[in-house]
Amino acid sequence: MRILVINGPNLNLLGQREASIYGEVTLKSIERMVGERAGEMGLDVEFFQSNSEGELIDRIHAAHEQKVDGIIINPGGYTHTSVALRDALLAVSIPFIEVHISNVARREPFRQVSYFSDIALGTITGLGPHGYVLALEGLRRCIHG
Repeated sequence: MRILVINGPNLNLLGQREASIYGEVTLKSIERMVGERAGEMGLDVEFFQSNSEGELIDRIHAAHEQKVDGIIINPGGYTHTSVALRDALLAVSIPFIEVHISNVARREPFRQVSYFSDIALGTITGLGPHGYVLALEGLRRCIHG
């Protein structure tokens, strides 16, 4: 089973930005943690991060061509703005789980609107970096039972 983990804008700055909200764990640490768990589960996982909406869309399109089985996505700020990213996920019909490190329901009102939650298999918010591991486990269960 092939899983793609996509991280949107500013997530490359984890560990440096707003530690009171996002903690001190880096994106590389999250990737290492998810990669280790994927190995234990016998899953093939790939990571992609971009600050560019177009690059994220292109990667989602490529995932379809590469027969990726599932996606874990943290769209970052695009969660609240990107119809184009939503449309890309709908177009490829790859099951996905939306992840957010912080509890967006406890933040500013605009952050409580997601263009992805209603089309995702599920959404994990507020559990910090461990949310990615839970998404990996949940995605496998949803796809393979």
